[in-house]
Amino acid sequence: MASLIMNDKIRASEVLVTGLKGEALGVMRREEALALAAKLKADLVCTSLMSSPPPCKLVVKGQAKQQQGKEQRNNRANEGSAKLKVKELRLTPHIEEHDYETKLRQASKLLQSGNAVQLVVKTQNSKEGPKAKALVERMLTDLASYGKKKTGVHLSGKGASVEVIPS
Repeated sequence: MASLIMNDKIRASEVLVTGLKGEALGVMRREEALALAAKLKADLVCTSLMSSPPPCKLVVKGQAKQQQGKEQRNNRANEGSAKLKVKELRLTPHIEEHDYETKLRQASKLLQSGNAVQLVVKTQNSKEGPKAKALVERMLTDLASYGKKKTGVHLSGKGASVEVIPS
Protein backbone atom coordinates (compact mmCIF):
# COMPACT_ATOMS: atom_id res chain seq x y z
CA MET A 1 0.00 0.00 0.00
CA ALA A 2 1.28 3.46 -0.87
CA SER A 3 1.76 6.10 1.77
CA LEU A 4 -1.35 7.74 3.15
CA ILE A 5 -2.44 11.04 1.69
CA MET A 6 -3.93 12.95 4.56
CA ASN A 7 -4.54 16.44 5.92
CA ASP A 8 -2.22 19.05 4.33
CA LYS A 9 -0.89 16.59 1.74
CA ILE A 10 -4.26 16.56 -0.02
CA ARG A 11 -3.86 18.94 -2.98
CA ALA A 12 -7.34 18.94 -4.54
CA SER A 13 -9.30 22.19 -4.24
CA GLU A 14 -12.54 20.31 -3.47
CA VAL A 15 -13.07 16.96 -1.74
CA LEU A 16 -16.03 14.62 -1.18
CA VAL A 17 -16.15 14.17 2.60
CA THR A 18 -17.47 11.26 4.67
CA GLY A 19 -17.94 11.81 8.41
CA LEU A 20 -16.56 9.88 11.39
CA LYS A 21 -19.60 7.59 11.49
CA GLY A 22 -19.70 7.03 7.73
CA GLU A 23 -22.31 9.73 7.00
CA ALA A 24 -21.95 11.60 3.70
CA LEU A 25 -21.10 15.26 4.32
CA GLY A 26 -20.93 16.17 0.62
CA VAL A 27 -18.44 18.14 -1.47
CA MET A 28 -16.47 20.81 0.41
CA ARG A 29 -13.56 23.08 -0.25
CA ARG A 30 -10.29 21.55 1.02
CA GLU A 31 -9.88 24.30 3.62
CA GLU A 32 -13.40 23.73 5.02
CA ALA A 33 -12.77 19.97 5.26
CA LEU A 34 -9.44 20.51 7.04
CA ALA A 35 -11.08 23.00 9.46
CA LEU A 36 -13.84 20.47 10.20
CA ALA A 37 -11.22 17.75 10.80
CA ALA A 38 -9.33 20.02 13.20
CA LYS A 39 -12.58 20.92 15.03
CA LEU A 40 -13.47 17.21 15.45
CA LYS A 41 -9.87 16.29 16.38
CA ALA A 42 -9.71 13.96 13.40
CA ASP A 43 -7.55 13.34 10.32
CA LEU A 44 -8.81 13.92 6.78
CA VAL A 45 -7.69 10.88 4.78
CA CYS A 46 -7.91 10.64 0.99
CA THR A 47 -9.24 7.20 0.02
CA SER A 48 -8.75 7.40 -3.76
CA LEU A 49 -7.13 9.69 -6.30
CA MET A 50 -9.03 8.15 -9.20
CA SER A 51 -12.09 10.39 -9.07
CA SER A 52 -12.79 14.08 -9.07
CA PRO A 53 -13.38 15.39 -6.46
CA PRO A 54 -11.35 12.80 -4.53
CA PRO A 55 -13.29 11.01 -1.77
CA CYS A 56 -11.92 11.71 1.71
CA LYS A 57 -13.05 10.46 5.09
CA LEU A 58 -12.69 11.78 8.60
CA VAL A 59 -10.85 9.29 10.82
CA VAL A 60 -10.06 9.51 14.55
CA LYS A 61 -6.67 11.23 14.94
CA GLY A 62 -3.77 8.75 14.54
CA GLN A 63 -6.01 5.79 13.70
CA ALA A 64 -5.33 5.91 9.94
CA LYS A 65 -1.55 5.60 10.35
CA GLN A 66 -2.00 2.89 12.97
CA GLN A 67 -4.30 0.94 10.63
CA GLN A 68 -1.85 1.30 7.72
CA GLY A 69 1.02 0.03 9.89
CA LYS A 70 -1.06 -2.97 10.95
CA GLU A 71 -1.92 -3.79 7.32
CA GLN A 72 1.75 -3.55 6.28
CA ARG A 73 2.81 -5.89 9.12
CA ASN A 74 0.11 -8.38 8.12
CA ASN A 75 1.19 -8.21 4.46
CA ARG A 76 4.82 -8.86 5.42
CA ALA A 77 3.79 -11.77 7.64
CA ASN A 78 1.64 -13.26 4.87
CA GLU A 79 4.45 -12.92 2.32
CA GLY A 80 6.82 -14.78 4.57
CA SER A 81 4.45 -17.66 5.19
CA ALA A 82 3.64 -18.02 1.52
CA LYS A 83 7.19 -19.01 0.66
CA LEU A 84 8.47 -22.28 2.10
CA LYS A 85 12.16 -22.30 2.85
CA VAL A 86 13.75 -25.50 1.61
CA LYS A 87 16.57 -26.77 3.79
CA GLU A 88 18.84 -29.46 2.36
CA LEU A 89 20.03 -32.41 4.45
CA ARG A 90 22.78 -34.52 2.93
CA LEU A 91 23.26 -38.17 3.77
CA THR A 92 25.41 -41.05 2.52
CA PRO A 93 24.18 -44.60 1.92
CA HIS A 94 26.67 -45.95 4.51
CA ILE A 95 25.31 -43.85 7.40
CA GLU A 96 25.79 -45.00 11.00
CA GLU A 97 22.66 -45.47 13.12
CA HIS A 98 23.31 -42.56 15.53
CA ASP A 99 24.10 -40.25 12.56
CA TYR A 100 20.82 -41.33 10.96
CA GLU A 101 18.96 -40.49 14.16
CA THR A 102 20.63 -37.05 14.28
CA LYS A 103 19.61 -36.29 10.68
CA LEU A 104 16.10 -37.56 11.43
CA ARG A 105 15.88 -35.24 14.46
CA GLN A 106 17.12 -32.28 12.36
CA ALA A 107 14.59 -33.00 9.62
CA SER A 108 11.70 -33.30 12.09
CA LYS A 109 12.65 -29.99 13.77
CA LEU A 110 12.81 -28.24 10.39
CA LEU A 111 9.43 -29.63 9.36
CA GLN A 112 7.86 -28.67 12.70
CA SER A 113 9.11 -25.09 12.29
CA GLY A 114 7.39 -24.87 8.88
CA ASN A 115 10.35 -25.39 6.55
CA ALA A 116 10.49 -27.89 3.71
CA VAL A 117 13.36 -30.40 3.72
CA GLN A 118 15.27 -31.67 0.69
CA LEU A 119 16.77 -35.06 1.58
CA VAL A 120 19.78 -35.83 -0.62
CA VAL A 121 21.71 -39.10 -0.51
CA LYS A 122 25.03 -38.83 -2.38
CA THR A 123 26.49 -42.00 -3.89
CA GLN A 124 29.96 -42.87 -5.15
CA ASN A 125 28.80 -45.18 -7.92
CA SER A 126 25.64 -46.54 -9.50
CA LYS A 127 25.78 -49.75 -7.44
CA GLU A 128 24.85 -47.75 -4.33
CA GLY A 129 21.62 -46.47 -5.96
CA PRO A 130 19.26 -49.07 -4.43
CA LYS A 131 20.79 -48.52 -0.97
CA ALA A 132 20.34 -44.75 -1.36
CA LYS A 133 16.69 -45.19 -2.38
CA ALA A 134 16.06 -47.51 0.58
CA LEU A 135 17.57 -44.92 2.95
CA VAL A 136 15.33 -42.16 1.55
CA GLU A 137 12.26 -44.42 1.84
CA ARG A 138 13.16 -45.23 5.47
CA MET A 139 13.59 -41.54 6.24
CA LEU A 140 10.18 -40.75 4.63
CA THR A 141 8.52 -43.45 6.73
CA ASP A 142 10.09 -42.10 9.94
CA LEU A 143 9.08 -38.51 9.04
CA ALA A 144 5.48 -39.39 8.06
CA SER A 145 4.01 -37.75 11.20
CA TYR A 146 5.87 -34.45 10.50
CA GLY A 147 5.52 -34.09 6.73
CA LYS A 148 4.72 -35.62 3.39
CA LYS A 149 6.73 -35.88 0.22
CA LYS A 150 6.13 -33.12 -2.30
CA THR A 151 8.02 -34.84 -5.09
CA GLY A 152 8.66 -38.46 -5.83
CA VAL A 153 12.04 -40.00 -5.03
CA HIS A 154 14.45 -38.89 -7.77
CA LEU A 155 17.15 -41.41 -8.60
CA SER A 156 20.18 -40.40 -10.63
CA GLY A 157 23.69 -41.71 -11.10
CA LYS A 158 24.89 -39.49 -8.25
CA GLY A 159 22.27 -40.34 -5.67
CA ALA A 160 18.67 -40.10 -4.60
CA SER A 161 16.65 -37.10 -3.42
CA VAL A 162 13.16 -36.16 -2.29
CA GLU A 163 11.50 -32.98 -1.05
CA VAL A 164 9.39 -33.22 2.12
CA ILE A 165 6.91 -30.50 3.07
CA PRO A 166 5.32 -29.96 6.50
CA SER A 167 1.94 -31.66 6.96
